[in-house]
Amino acid sequence: MQRERTMREAMINVLIIVLLSGVSVSASNRPAGLRGIGPRVGFTINPDQIHLGGHLDLGDLSNNLMMMPNIEIGFGDDVTTVAPTFELDYRFRSDWGAWTPYLGGGVGPVFYSPDHGDSATELGLYLQFGIGKGSAASQSGHFFVEGKLGLADAPDFKATVGWTFGR
Repeated sequence: MQRERTMREAMINVLIIVLLSGVSVSASNRPAGLRGIGPRVGFTINPDQIHLGGHLDLGDLSNNLMMMPNIEIGFGDDVTTVAPTFELDYRFRSDWGAWTPYLGGGVGPVFYSPDHGDSATELGLYLQFGIGKGSAASQSGHFFVEGKLGLADAPDFKATVGWTFGR
């Protein structure tokens, strides 16, 4: 139990360092600002749920480091879960017209409301990975498939598909 907790804390620290080290004030092909909005849907393990929600594409903080805050609402397993999350994802390619893998993380509150009993709020931390493809011409609007691993006080795993309608 102690070893698992130490490993989880180490993973959290590495994630935070990686995310913060990628933050710079360099120019980007997709400047920060509202680039799109879209729906997302998927399933969650522990609690076992179906989730749906929405997200905003807020452009790139620096080259290939995109900001994608979202909210997901989960139903099932005798609990309703609401999880707004701020995410930073690093795209491994700049070409939006090609299938591109990404890796990132997110943090946000997770609100649990059981069918019977008291509700609870935790601070969730996620490591995520995915692949997406968009329009090379507009560098906005894209389809994605992603997975999230809950590192701290969050569902164990989420699989999500979504679409961003760009402008």
